Parts: sequence; structure tokens; C-alpha cells
Amino acid sequence: MVYIDTSVLVAYYCPERLSEKAEELLTGYFKPAISSLTEVELFSAVSGKVRKKEINLKDAGRVTARFLAHMDADHYTYIPIEGHHYRLARDWIGMFKMELRTLDAIHLAIASSEGLTLLTSDKGLFKSARALAQEAFLLE
Repeated sequence: MVYIDTSVLVAYYCPERLSEKAEELLTGYFKPAISSLTEVELFSAVSGKVRKKEINLKDAGRVTARFLAHMDADHYTYIPIEGHHYRLARDWIGMFKMELRTLDAIHLAIASSEGLTLLTSDKGLFKSARALAQEAFLLE
């Protein structure tokens, strides 16, 4: 099973350079995993696209409605974030050896703890995953 980083999910739901590749990739997996962090970050990314005038409010509503419909239809495996995920993320950041951002560390900790391959288009996150010997795939 795979864990979808928000960068891939945004490309799947919003028109972007990697959208076609994200769709090909995600449709190849049965019930890929996401977390509540992924959900919040997706809404934040869509909000940012509205503020930057990359999409309008109507399209933003369509994007979030489609995502929520997919969640309601059990399209994703939903992984709750637990204390051990936070502790692992903290420990990795506390190694002081890589440029691992807070939310990326949590995504990575979820994927690692659950034995999932991380799918991301974030080169920095991919680099950190590889440094931690975490199985990851970079969508580019």
C-alpha cells in the first residue's frame, strides 16, 4: 500500500503540471492511504490557489467537494495520526542532519510507521525519506 503526500493529492485534484502523471499513478492503487494532515493540507493548498487567483471559488468548491466525495466513497484508507507518529517525527527532526520540515516529518513518520511507500512530488521530502531509508517514490 502507499501513502499519498499532499503534493501528489493536490496535483490529482487541481490542474497542475503533474496532474496527468498524478492521475495515472493514483488510479493504479486500490485505496491509497491519507491522513487527517493530508486532508487539512489539501484544503490549505486549494485556499492558497484561490488567494493567488490560480483557481476561482467555484472551482475550489468543486475540488474540495470531489475530494470529500472520494473520502465518503471510501476511496482512501484513512490513517489517524497518533502519538507515536509525532514522536518519530520529533526524533527525526532532532537528529539535526537533514532539512526535514515539521509537517513533512509527520507525513514521513506515518508512512514509515505503517509500512507504506511514500508518494510525493516534493523533492526535499523525497530526499529526507531516502536519507532515512524510507521507501518513497518521487513524482516528477
